[in-house]
Amino acid sequence: MISQLPNLVTLARLLAVPLAVWLMLTDHYTAAFWLFLSAGLSDAVDGYLARRLKSRSEIGAYLDPLADKCLLVGAYVTLGHQEHLEVWLVILVVFRDLLIIGGAILYHTLTHSLTMQPLFVSKLNTAIQIVLIGVVLAELGLGLEDYGAREVLSYTVAVTTLLSGAAYIAIWGRRLLGYGGGA
Repeated sequence: MISQLPNLVTLARLLAVPLAVWLMLTDHYTAAFWLFLSAGLSDAVDGYLARRLKSRSEIGAYLDPLADKCLLVGAYVTLGHQEHLEVWLVILVVFRDLLIIGGAILYHTLTHSLTMQPLFVSKLNTAIQIVLIGVVLAELGLGLEDYGAREVLSYTVAVTTLLSGAAYIAIWGRRLLGYGGGA
């Protein structure tokens, strides 16, 4: 049971997504901020536990990015709907995630093999996306002034989102062209 602790932490983060969205939709931004912060910390905790307990698992390799994607997409769509984030940025972030998920499904369908290994630019993109949501929620829920950080972070998210999406397209495209599986 102790070996499943990292996966249970990840599952708890995934199950927190509807609550986080509800908190934002009902203007409970302080609670949403603390829940989002807890979810971010749990992401670090489950990774640490998996390494420390030597219990990395295949389910964890899929569940962890799924929990991240659900939390981020839920937060971006909700805050975009409420006009706390620019709509163009929300569309870009969600489209990139759909592109990655769709590309992974297509790649697996054609090759029957898919290994999940996030790129550095993708990890950087995720980190900056998290920071942007944290800044927006801190401003809304805690009344903190962002001193222009939101705008800088929004453009940084946009650039890293484009770079990450392009990198995945290039890598999977190269692999598929080299695969030659009769497609």
